[in-house]
Amino acid sequence: MKKVFVTGATGLLGTNVVIKLLKYGYSVIALVRKESSYLGEKNENLKLIEGDLSADVSPCLEGVDYIIHIAAETRQNLLTYDEYRKVNYDITLNLLVHAKAKEIKKFLFVSSANTMGFGSEDEPGNEKAAQKYPFTKSLYAQSKLEAENFLLQNRKNIDIVILNPAFMIGAYDSKPSSGKIIFWAWKKKLIFYPNGGKNFVHAGDAAEGIIRAIEKGKDGEKYLLANENLSYRDFFRKVNKITGQHPVMIPIPDTVLSVLGRIGDVLRKLNVKTNVSTPNMKALRIRNYYSNQKSMEELGLHYRPVDQAIEEAIEYFKNKGKRKKVFD
Repeated sequence: MKKVFVTGATGLLGTNVVIKLLKYGYSVIALVRKESSYLGEKNENLKLIEGDLSADVSPCLEGVDYIIHIAAETRQNLLTYDEYRKVNYDITLNLLVHAKAKEIKKFLFVSSANTMGFGSEDEPGNEKAAQKYPFTKSLYAQSKLEAENFLLQNRKNIDIVILNPAFMIGAYDSKPSSGKIIFWAWKKKLIFYPNGGKNFVHAGDAAEGIIRAIEKGKDGEKYLLANENLSYRDFFRKVNKITGQHPVMIPIPDTVLSVLGRIGDVLRKLNVKTNVSTPNMKALRIRNYYSNQKSMEELGLHYRPVDQAIEEAIEYFKNKGKRKKVFD
């Protein structure tokens, strides 16, 4: 039985990855901050270890064949690059050192689609496209790209595969993280939407892509895990249809987002933590579109409709509330 060490196992993607690994017969060691944070079911082939990635994790890597490194600092309100770098870059390097010392076969690094250049609906971005503004000014995306570059330049004695998920929607989004976009529209009488768009992918399909990359992912390659390119307006229309609601939808003028971005820049200079900044507001105004051709051809992935991802996410949020009431 192949053994996999997974970081970030309590998040949206991590939970889906662990569940699928167990389903496919892998033995899993998952490093978590708290065992109680893991949302999947118990399994005899799953070992949860409480710990911190900044510490020496080498004892956890005994007999491990593969590492799937998902854990990351993804918050958008941090003020300095170092706050992202120490998690997304430094810890990745530390983990790679331990992986090489334990002669692990393959290191799979989960990054972001935004380390690559986006494109249009007719010509979506792909794995060869260079990163573009506003993501060249995103501290998060920059820290991920720096980690990618280091890993690809230090592949001696270990295979490195980079996975680049687009915007994920699905069940087990406990915070929620990306699922916040559903709450932007769900049960609302008015929906204000930006004029841009992005690529949406079922979190379970992104997890499937990562697991297929264990066997099929080529050393030194990047794989976009992406599916439907949708404007925010069309995405919210899907939410409306699935939830049976009929809100009034109002576009947010680009000039409003631009002004908000400048206000956010000033607040950040005053050390006020905020998600609002010029790059983040610009990201809402562009069509941030990607292609999934490479992952389909080389990993053999088949993507499910985003509608299904939205349905599963909403069902999870509903049941999560019920479980919490019972638990309380």
